[in-house]
Amino acid sequence: MASIKTQFVIPAKMKTWSYGLMGVGIVAFLIGFFTMGMSSDPHKSATFWGTIMYNAVFFLLITNIAMFFICALTLGMSAWQIAFSRVSEAISAAMPVFGLIAGVLLIGLVVTKSHIYHWTDVDAVKHDAILTHKHGFLNAPFYILWTVASIGLWALLGARMRKMTAEADTHYLGAQEGQRFIWRKTVNAGLFLAWFAVTAGCVTPWMWLMSLDPHWYSTMYSWYIFASSFVGGLALITLFVIYLKNKGYLELTNQEHLHDLGKFLFAFSIFWTYIWFAQYMLIWYANIPEETIYFKTRIQGEFKGVFFLNLVINFVCPILILMSRPAKRNYTMMTFMAVLLLFGHWLDFYQIIMGSISVHHITLGWLDFGIAALFVGILIYTVGKALTKRPLVPKYHPFLKESIIHHT
Repeated sequence: MASIKTQFVIPAKMKTWSYGLMGVGIVAFLIGFFTMGMSSDPHKSATFWGTIMYNAVFFLLITNIAMFFICALTLGMSAWQIAFSRVSEAISAAMPVFGLIAGVLLIGLVVTKSHIYHWTDVDAVKHDAILTHKHGFLNAPFYILWTVASIGLWALLGARMRKMTAEADTHYLGAQEGQRFIWRKTVNAGLFLAWFAVTAGCVTPWMWLMSLDPHWYSTMYSWYIFASSFVGGLALITLFVIYLKNKGYLELTNQEHLHDLGKFLFAFSIFWTYIWFAQYMLIWYANIPEETIYFKTRIQGEFKGVFFLNLVINFVCPILILMSRPAKRNYTMMTFMAVLLLFGHWLDFYQIIMGSISVHHITLGWLDFGIAALFVGILIYTVGKALTKRPLVPKYHPFLKESIIHHT
């Protein structure tokens, strides 16, 4: 263990890229804020804040998925990911940063009664039977309470889990101490997953995203958001694992681990497609106007190209490229697919949110990519800093040996 590189040092290029991307993003934000965000034109204002919104929510959810990934595998007593678990932990450490940005933005949109959320208009609610019926759920206090509680407990429970895993760095864990360590990790993982199920798997997608179309609803919506977030989160973990391997770190991580990451990417891309098709097919078959309105604006309007490009990237490409065993063990191919799927699910969040905010206009342009650059820069910076704080390999973890000899 002493002969391998376990302490990450941030390369100069990584710092340059993070600062450069944040610089580009800040310039785009300022230009957009003064030309669109402060505009008296409701469409321009909504487009600006909607662009910030879908980026903030996307990066919040994919970084939170990293902790979900750790906790789900912990409950399954899975050892194979221990060799690179510090990558997932570092990505999850960026979640509070994006949580703060998204939380302030989302609460601000509700408090200021933005045009983005139609249900914040008191007069409109009074004269709308559907919004009046949903008012017990769609109201500012409830929205704010769940937003603060969701993000706050994600951050708290995630930090607690990361703190606990740090015990595997300090000293050898004997049989009894090792059992207690695994048991406490399992309990804390269960707490995180229970809260994740109530929030990310249920309430928050309804409030943050589905309420953009307050007359429309889908019982599969939260599953769809989870599936899209999960594939994005897996792609992010894969990218950082490959990056660290290329820099000479993670010597104990090999093609076997990469292969399993590839299997996860492939399997959950198919799961995302299953949810996509099930939601679309049931609404299309029933042909109820209150339900079809969501897809009507996306497949018959300006968003038609983006809507189907989303399907090509997130389903057709994975099933054609990642099905074979060699592709999942090839670092170049896995890098390409991870970047493609990360972009694909970012595009998915674009059409989910902007397809409701800017129904008659495709707004994808310099502002979208500029704001995305800002969030990518923040991500690189925060994950890089988190990677330096602990050894990249938890050398006293009871399951480390099993991870090292992992074969798939």
